[in-house]
Amino acid sequence: MIRIRRLPLFAIMICGLAAGLPLSASQAQAPKAFPPVLVTSCGQSQAPEMLNTILRRVGLAYDIVPAAAVKDLKAKPYKTLIVTMGASLKGMGAAGVSIEDELKRIADLIDAAKKDKITIVGAHIEGMKRRAQGAEAGDTTDELSIDAVGPKSDLLFVHKDGNTDGRFTAIAQQKKIPLIEFAKNLDMVAELTKIFK
Repeated sequence: MIRIRRLPLFAIMICGLAAGLPLSASQAQAPKAFPPVLVTSCGQSQAPEMLNTILRRVGLAYDIVPAAAVKDLKAKPYKTLIVTMGASLKGMGAAGVSIEDELKRIADLIDAAKKDKITIVGAHIEGMKRRAQGAEAGDTTDELSIDAVGPKSDLLFVHKDGNTDGRFTAIAQQKKIPLIEFAKNLDMVAELTKIFK
């Protein structure tokens, strides 16, 4: 289901939050992004639903399409594509897709976004619990999701807890991609406001 939200900015609250957060060098160099925004998942996790609340508070025009395809990207004049990283075996099972299906879908989607000069934000917002949660021996779906999205992003937006091993820092440095980290979910409002200012 597609959800559309158009709400005004909570300017006073957000400015107060932003004033209390440090700005790193990578954040200062982060590209600006613009609405409307298409949000999808590489791995069918619950991350897009988590972003629903955050983006609503930021006041952006956005659509959430968990299994978005190229046709969805072209359905509107989207300026930004947010792809959440981190796979859910339960989510993929419910959607009737495999990790291979997801990787192919996302590869096509990212290629189309780059061709149309749409800003790509790779987001990992569920912390280390998403990377380790329920992972059985040999289950590498979370890391495959990161490999598919991270290196091809224009900006990485990551929960610090999910980067304690430096996984995203290494991608950012190797590919020269700006990396924005946040410590709490509440921080996402301020950080995304700066990105979309």
